[in-house]
Amino acid sequence: MTNTHLLNRLVANPARTVMLGFAVVIALGTLALWTPLAAESGESTDFLTALFTATSATCVTGLVTVDTATHWSTFGEVTILALIQIGGLGVMSAATLLVMVIGRRLGAPVNVLTSAESRSISHRTPGEVVLGIVWFTLAVEVATTVVLSVRLRVAYHDGWAEALYSGFFHAISAFNNAGFALQADSAVPWVEDPWMCLPIMASVMIGGLGFPVWWEVLRHWRQQFRRWTTHARIVLWGSLVLWIGGAVTLAAFEWRNEETLGPLGTGGKILAAAFQSVVARTAGFNSIDIGALHQESLLLLDTLMFIGGGNAGTAGGIKVSTFALLGFVIWAELRGEPSVRVLHRRLSADNMRQALTVVLLGVGLVGGSTAALLVATPFELDTVLFEAISAFGTVGMSTGITGKLPPVGELVIIALMFLGRLGPITLGAALALRHRPRRFEVPQERVLVG
Repeated sequence: MTNTHLLNRLVANPARTVMLGFAVVIALGTLALWTPLAAESGESTDFLTALFTATSATCVTGLVTVDTATHWSTFGEVTILALIQIGGLGVMSAATLLVMVIGRRLGAPVNVLTSAESRSISHRTPGEVVLGIVWFTLAVEVATTVVLSVRLRVAYHDGWAEALYSGFFHAISAFNNAGFALQADSAVPWVEDPWMCLPIMASVMIGGLGFPVWWEVLRHWRQQFRRWTTHARIVLWGSLVLWIGGAVTLAAFEWRNEETLGPLGTGGKILAAAFQSVVARTAGFNSIDIGALHQESLLLLDTLMFIGGGNAGTAGGIKVSTFALLGFVIWAELRGEPSVRVLHRRLSADNMRQALTVVLLGVGLVGGSTAALLVATPFELDTVLFEAISAFGTVGMSTGITGKLPPVGELVIIALMFLGRLGPITLGAALALRHRPRRFEVPQERVLVG
């Protein structure tokens, strides 16, 4: 397939192309996990569990109904790793190619932020961009594997083979923001170990920012920050504010909670709060008991999970840039400004409608799924809402109810993971590429608001 043909297919129907590709991968992964070879017991796993796990891995979510380390055999774990890697690379590649398509179709006059995001990669061919994504991914994963493996060997006395396998597994899971772990309690054993938590955090942050941002950072790191593209600055500043703000707020809420941060030393509390703030967007590891968090902390994590990470990255959610755009719109409206300005650039009306559409559809999807789960399960609103947002944002954190869901609840979560992973990407692209000029316009009218 030529580069031009690849771009033409994405332009023709981006939603169908991307979603069909992921559906095929999930189907193949489900069949592989359904076989007796994939289970530790040597018996076939039930189809719904295989489908749930394959969807969670491919959509780099991390929600599981069975313990990864004890239920799945080495073949099953390797299959999960392959699905995570394919899903992460697929999302980054497809989303970045869609950015290129949108930038070439619309151009700078139509959509400031889209053209800014694609400016640094628009002169590259799709093959060059995909190859760059692969090399970038492998470089981060290898570096993370080395650090984690050495730490596991030296501090936890694992054998070299076990340390390398565990380090490799968690490095891939972290960079792809998947959140799968080889321990039933995720990263809880490493809660006060910076040599384990910090590399995982760094890998999650790098993967979650998005390839277009890193492409620009690596190519133009010597330039002044204010000369970088609008998109890169929004994502970097927004992510920094959410990481720090989330850590400080979570620490304040949980500092004296004896079931979470309370028993830890000061350094451990700060590390655990920072770790949980970073992975909430959207990796899904946990170094403290999520089910023991105060309700205000759950609401904080709900917000971080729903926002997610950067565009064309491995994180989910509605994306930082989408959330930031609505913030700029609100600020301009409160000040009575005739137009919305974003870092010395004027935001187009199309861009504002696109951001509003993505957010409201995301809210509707989460709200509808939460209502369905409340009807189908005996759980309370706060835990069900947390589960729904975690699935939609492809986070993977849970208060502990995932394995207790009835079959209909699992199907709801499967649909949420799939739509949450691919919905914002394909919807955003479809909205940006859809231009139907009108030959006439009706009279303008105002509707009362508030």
